[in-house]
Amino acid sequence: MNSTIQTHGLRFLFLVLIQVLIFKQMTLGWEGSFNYVHIIVYPVFIMLLPIKTPDPLVILLGFLIGITVDMFYQSWGVHASAGVFIGFIRPYILSLMTPRGGYNINHSPSIKRYGFVWFMIFSGAMLFAHLLFYFIMSVFTHVYWIQILIRTISSFVFSFVIILGYVRIFNPKD
Repeated sequence: MNSTIQTHGLRFLFLVLIQVLIFKQMTLGWEGSFNYVHIIVYPVFIMLLPIKTPDPLVILLGFLIGITVDMFYQSWGVHASAGVFIGFIRPYILSLMTPRGGYNINHSPSIKRYGFVWFMIFSGAMLFAHLLFYFIMSVFTHVYWIQILIRTISSFVFSFVIILGYVRIFNPKD
C-alpha cells in the first residue's frame, strides 16, 4: 500500500515538473495569438492510477494535479477542470473497455497487463477527452470550434507520442 502511494506520489511530482519546466515552454503554431500545439502529459497520472482507486479520489487527484499545473500556467481552473473531467469519465471508459477476463482491480492500466492496442485505445480516449475539454474551457465560446478541433487534434498527436514514450520508458509494473 505504501509503495503504491509512494510510486504515484513520485509520478505526480515528476509529471508536474516535466509539464511546467519543459512542455510549458514548447508551444508550436503560427505567429500570433493562436498556438496550435500544446504538449500536455500530466493526464497520464490519472490514467495510470490503480483500477481499485475510488472514483471520488480519482476526481480529487485530477483536481489536485490540474490545479498544481494551473499555478504554473496562470490559467486558474482550466487544467483543474480538465483533470476533474477525466477523473470523472475514467470509470466509464474503463467499463466500456473491460477485457474478457475482467480487470484485476489491484493493478493499474498498463501495456504489460492489457496489451498495447488496449492501452492505446484507453489512453487515446482519455487524452483526447482531456484535450478537447481543456481547449473548450480555455476558449469558453463556441465561435472558435474549428480552432478548438485543430488544437485538440494537433496537441493530441504530439502529446500521445510523448505519453507512449513515457509509458514505455517507465513501464509501470503494477
